[in-house]
Amino acid sequence: MLLGEYKHSIDSKGRIIIPAKFREKLGEHFIVTRGLDGCLFGYSLEEWEKVEEKLQELPMAKRDARKFTRFFYSAATECRIDKQGRINLPQTLIDFAELEKASYLIGVSNRIEIWNQEKWLNFTEEAEASYEDIAEDMIDFGF
Repeated sequence: MLLGEYKHSIDSKGRIIIPAKFREKLGEHFIVTRGLDGCLFGYSLEEWEKVEEKLQELPMAKRDARKFTRFFYSAATECRIDKQGRINLPQTLIDFAELEKASYLIGVSNRIEIWNQEKWLNFTEEAEASYEDIAEDMIDFGF
């Protein structure tokens, strides 16, 4: 399980350190693609296969399913961890997530998310303000 929040810098070549605890779960190479809410999603190869299975079940006759899968897959890239524990993100993903020098990597159960610092801090501020309301609504999901 991927847990925690880490602040790391992305350098001018698009390299960012993956925390050691994440590297243990993700493996030496893993998939990074466009996520939701303006961040990137990173999946171990095992988890990526599960995501692919679900996406393949989407009805291709539905326009939104086609749009989503195209957008999701087109930016997906296999990242390899170098000897310094970094990955090199392609410019397409850096631009999508508006990554700047300071970035956040967070663990979200079966994936990591890579966030622009300002977006992450704004998200956490908003979520904190409504955390109890959100928790109450989770009853609808059996939580």
